This record gives sequence, C-alpha cells and structure tokens, in this order.
Amino acid sequence: MEGREPLRELRGALHAVLARVREGEPGEGREPFELPRFWDALGQTFKVTSQEATKLSLAFSRAPQISAEDCQKLSEDVQNAILAVATVYYWLPKGQGTTLRKMVRDATTDVVEGMIQLTETILSSPLESLSQEQLISTGGVWEACEQVYNLPRDNQAAVVSALTVCLGVVKDAVKEMEHALMEGQDPYSDIMEDEELGFRGNRDTYWSEADRKLLSSCMGLMKASKACLKKVLGVVKAYGKADSLEQIAQLDDLADIANEISPSVDEMALSMYPPVNQLAVRLNAAKLASVLKKVLEITKTSHVCLPSEESWVQFLTGAVDHNMNKIKNFTQGQL
Repeated sequence: MEGREPLRELRGALHAVLARVREGEPGEGREPFELPRFWDALGQTFKVTSQEATKLSLAFSRAPQISAEDCQKLSEDVQNAILAVATVYYWLPKGQGTTLRKMVRDATTDVVEGMIQLTETILSSPLESLSQEQLISTGGVWEACEQVYNLPRDNQAAVVSALTVCLGVVKDAVKEMEHALMEGQDPYSDIMEDEELGFRGNRDTYWSEADRKLLSSCMGLMKASKACLKKVLGVVKAYGKADSLEQIAQLDDLADIANEISPSVDEMALSMYPPVNQLAVRLNAAKLASVLKKVLEITKTSHVCLPSEESWVQFLTGAVDHNMNKIKNFTQGQL
C-alpha cells in the first residue's frame, strides 16, 4: 500500500481546501473584476478537475499497479486542479452579491467533496480493481463539475433561482394543509388507523369546530405567503438588475428575508395539527405575518417595485393584517 501514500496526503490537502472554501471570505482583488472572465476561468477549472478525476480513477482500476512516482504525479495534478477551482472562486468579490457567492461556493464545495469521496473510495478499494463505489464516486465528481454550466450568471439570476426554490416549498406546504383540511375532521386518518378495531377514539387527533374557524384564517396567511413570493419573484424577474452595488444589495436583502418565509410557514403548519394549541398557533402566525410584512416593505423600497406594482404590495399587506387580526380575535382568551 506504500504506492498509495501520496493519495493519503492528497486527502489531507483536499480537506484543508474544503475548510478554507467553507469558512473563508473571498478577497477583493486589486484588478477590476470582470464577470465574463470569471465564468470562463471557473468553467475551465471545473472541466480540468473532471478530467483529473477520470485519470485518477482509471489509474487505479486496472493492472499493472501504479508506481509510487506516477501516484505522486497524479495526486499533485488533482491537488493543483482543486486549488485552481478554489482560487477562481475567491476571485468573486462580495460586491457581486451574497446570493450569487453562496451558490458558487456551494458548487465549489460539491466539487471538492466529490474529489475527497473519490480519493477515499480508491484508498479503501482492493488494488487493481474498479469497484462499483469507485464508479459512483467518479460519476459524482463529473456531476459536481457539470454544475458550473447551470449556475446563475449574476445576482439577479441567483435571486430568481433562490426565490423559485422558496416558492416551491411554500406551495407544497399550502397544498398539504389544504389536503389535510379537506380530509374531514381527522387529518391522521390515513396513517393512524387502528388495525384491529378499524377506528380510533382519541379526540386529540381531531379538529374541533373552533379549531377549524381559527385554521381558516391561518390558511389565509399561508396563501398570502404563496402570493407574496409569487409576486416578488415576478418583479425580480421582470425588473431586477445587477448593474450597481445598490441594486445587487437590494436583491440580496430580498432573498435573505424571503428565505425566512418557508421555515415560518412550516412552523405554523405544524402547530395547526391537532391537538391544536391556540397560543402556539397565534405566536407562529405572528412570526409569519412579521416576516411577510418585512418582505413587502423591502420590496416596496427596492428598484424592482415600479409605481405600477405598488397596488399589489398594498393589497397583500392588507391581507396579512386582516388574517392576523382574525387569528388574534379567535385566540384572545388564550392570553
């Protein structure tokens, strides 16, 4: 196994690069930053890394056994390719947008983690054999490297991508709760039926009439969340720009606060299942309403909100207040 010693050293070096990419902040370069040049360079480094992964995998998949010198050379080539990926990632300055930087960082991390996985798989495989695990790990690096072609090219595209993900999660949560409410009094009927008796007598798994009145306003708030994200996504797509530092920062602010909608919706949805604790519902609803109001306020002061768009911001603000006031009225006795 002495011939594989350079691979062990490579694994340690890759872990060090991974830690730096995860924790480090990209530097502000002295030279003027050019986005097209950055993407060309990043694409090239990802491509070279993919090729090096193939070479490394092939070298350890057949006889004769690779020499220590060749193993050393291969390991150095892989390390240099990964260092080049990390170096180009560090070119991307903060001013280009934190949403974009996070997506590029995640893609960079995936490539480094993929190469670590491949290295570890080779180290744990028998000599001169191509295991299923090694094939999967090699494919994993290829897939991670292909991501570079699907990354958003500026912060406007990155924020559109982030908002689209948020909207998808909230849509699913709304659909799930609508389905549960339509099922009748017992939202657990499909998963908790007593196999022997064919029924259950536990009232804690049922909604009361008072619960249902409260939940109707909660659903109104959840639907307002969906409508809010849909509208914000629409104006960012239509009017979002990433030409100035101010525009880029405004888009990041929107993405950051919009990211809070989905977990807030989930928390409220969980508290809506029986047995309903009305105070918990009220607190979770208040948190969600606060997040939605912030999203609408930030949208209104952003460059994406043209005068023609202000009416829906006002309408949704009213819808949030209306549903929240109804929830407060229903839960007044819980305070």
